[in-house]
Amino acid sequence: ITGAARGIGAAVARLLHKRGATLVLTDVDEESLAALAAELADAAKIMTMVADVRDLSAMQGVVDKAVERFGGIDVVVANAGVASYGSLLQVDPGAFERVIDVNVMGVFNTVRAALPSVIDRRGYVLIVSSMAAFAAAPGMVPYSTSKAASEQFANTLRVEVAHCGVTVGSAHMSWIDTDLIRDTKAELPVFREMLATPPWWPMNRTTSVDKCAKAFVKGIERRKTRVYCPAWVGLFRWFRPILTGYVGETAMRKSAPALLPRMDAEVAALGRSVSARTEAADDR
Repeated sequence: ITGAARGIGAAVARLLHKRGATLVLTDVDEESLAALAAELADAAKIMTMVADVRDLSAMQGVVDKAVERFGGIDVVVANAGVASYGSLLQVDPGAFERVIDVNVMGVFNTVRAALPSVIDRRGYVLIVSSMAAFAAAPGMVPYSTSKAASEQFANTLRVEVAHCGVTVGSAHMSWIDTDLIRDTKAELPVFREMLATPPWWPMNRTTSVDKCAKAFVKGIERRKTRVYCPAWVGLFRWFRPILTGYVGETAMRKSAPALLPRMDAEVAALGRSVSARTEAADDR
């Protein structure tokens, strides 16, 4: 599991551990990763390694040590992800690059390193995408681009490895109560208002991390090709032609002129295009 130190990754790790799984957990947050390992307190069945998904050699090192210790890898959860703030004209180009590097190249590096072992064991790969892969929202160009790419990554990989007995799934979530959502709400007041504005207001409730983890684990156990949390997110996949057409974009076009300039002003006032937590992670 990548991005395993906090949020969804940590919750999935806790639930899988309760079900007896042997875990390989990796993250850039050494302190939180160590705290999770201490909480689970099962050195025989848990291996933690600090590694950056943007570094293929680092991910290969994680896989090599995992295979050496446990004999192989049955399941990969490519979960690590970040987001940015602001419109295309406001977002720091470096922040855009970071989102793509973590959310897209990080998926590639994780799966590329682990796939030979997963093929040997006829295993399962879960790529964490988002509801953002199905519908566009202003101020989310980097994130939406990365999550659409990760969905297509999963779709294409599924076709490539089906004959090897490997199943590939993609996970799509709405607003989950993670650091990413909490930080955005705290740092950008306009984001809180956006969630209360049509067309988002019917879907503005956040879902708990534990509920999301249960959906992920169910998807892993059943080797699902799609995992949705909450379940209604699945409707967005089927309605995608409408959501990305004129009718679906009309509400967004109405709200963007009022909300986007305010978002950009708030981002400019922050002096950064990512959360303080994400910025600190880059300094490690």
